[in-house]
Amino acid sequence: MPPHTPPGGRDPGGAGSPAASLATASLTTLLLAAQGGSQPAWDTLVERFTALLWGVARAHRLGDADAGDVVQTTWLRLVEHLGRIEDPERLPGWLATTARHECLRALRRSRREQPTADDGDAPYDLPDLADPLDARLLADERDVQLWGCFGALSGRCQALLRVLTTDPAPSYAAVSAALDMPVGSIGPTRGRCLERLRALATARGVTLTGLAEEATA
Repeated sequence: MPPHTPPGGRDPGGAGSPAASLATASLTTLLLAAQGGSQPAWDTLVERFTALLWGVARAHRLGDADAGDVVQTTWLRLVEHLGRIEDPERLPGWLATTARHECLRALRRSRREQPTADDGDAPYDLPDLADPLDARLLADERDVQLWGCFGALSGRCQALLRVLTTDPAPSYAAVSAALDMPVGSIGPTRGRCLERLRALATARGVTLTGLAEEATA
């Protein structure tokens, strides 16, 4: 029986508590425990992968409310399918795919009166608007300049870098599922996107220590 507490609940246990011991548990262990009704196991899954789901929603350029709905709905979908996940170690990809589908549904709802675009292009056809959440996090002029450089990247690059910079970092399999991108193209595309960001930053006089090395990693 799946946990009954709303997704996102936290267990108050400290180090040495069951919740603490689950922090490094395998996905198989966590899913089996969650299927058995363990709230700490469920909370650990939520803590481990919520950032990934927000990254997927942000990659599709959803607003705060729609992104939050996508994250919540994705966790509810997992509750519904908790006993039917055949390969627990592929859960990140399952979550990313589910979140992507929910994002596309949200995009279709928001463009209901407009011509329907192909789902595969939907994340990259939206207006290039500043993310209000990210805008609130800008601390100084350098950040403003860097955000401007990021906004000048292609939609594909923005989507990829948003997902890749979630914490903890998602697997390439999860990124592939989130963005419908072949695994083999993720690394090269990431490198080109970072190199383009570095070039834009350099043109604006913004120094990005380590970015050039990261682009070729």
